[in-house]
Amino acid sequence: MTEIEQLLAQVADKARTTRPWGWTSLFEPVDAAAVTRAEAALGFRLPPPLAELYLRIGDGGFGPEYGLLPLLDSPPADEPAAVVQYLANRESARKDPAWPWPEGVLPISHWGCAMYACVDCLDPQAPVLLFEPNADDTDHAWYVDAPSLTAWLRAWVDGTGWYEETNEGADPEPWPDFRRRTTPGSTPTPAPTRTPTSAP
Repeated sequence: MTEIEQLLAQVADKARTTRPWGWTSLFEPVDAAAVTRAEAALGFRLPPPLAELYLRIGDGGFGPEYGLLPLLDSPPADEPAAVVQYLANRESARKDPAWPWPEGVLPISHWGCAMYACVDCLDPQAPVLLFEPNADDTDHAWYVDAPSLTAWLRAWVDGTGWYEETNEGADPEPWPDFRRRTTPGSTPTPAPTRTPTSAP
């Protein structure tokens, strides 16, 4: 079993036994066709670990704080689907250029107060970013939550995330690539390819 397969198995175990705030159940995984539709709507590929979460564990209902957003469709929950939220954020940014939303940065989990954990799907490392719109300006609204999606998942499984009550003082650092990634004409990093893994 590879390291990512071990991590996905641990995430699956925790997902079966814990519910994020506001969720009453773990939703069934999506099929490959749903991932394909999501990627077509987004215009980029999902990082392999993110796709595997939706394909193998569930379409929301697990993870830190408010949990993973549904991918395409909103089941009986108040949260919009990740694809819907991304497209809405990009459209809002077109209308208000003072608050740009970077291409390829997909919201995957809601923290409350309009804050989101987002995966940079155009970075091969798939870092998880924290969007905190309660700042005075966009230069102070983006932070690096974790250097990769796997590190973010590991922190949730191990209970070591910055958001844990026992981890005071571990605040995320500002995202240094924000201005580069939102400057017109900048070229994002190509998306990674996805190789399916076996079930945990």
